[in-house]
Amino acid sequence: MQCNVGREDKIVRFVAGAVVIGAGFYYGSYLGVIGVVLVFTALFGLCPAYSIFGISTCKKD
Repeated sequence: MQCNVGREDKIVRFVAGAVVIGAGFYYGSYLGVIGVVLVFTALFGLCPAYSIFGISTCKKD
């Protein structure tokens, strides 16, 4: 599979994911699951939703 999450997108997803995970712990809710998904898409550089819609924020070589 090819990268479809660019550098800036990865940074935003990672930070937002960390905040959402923290909110999930703080409120004792399932928000943390959404945060984990955001962090994993940032780490792996692949977003299934982007793949479905043909979106890519990766720079072309």
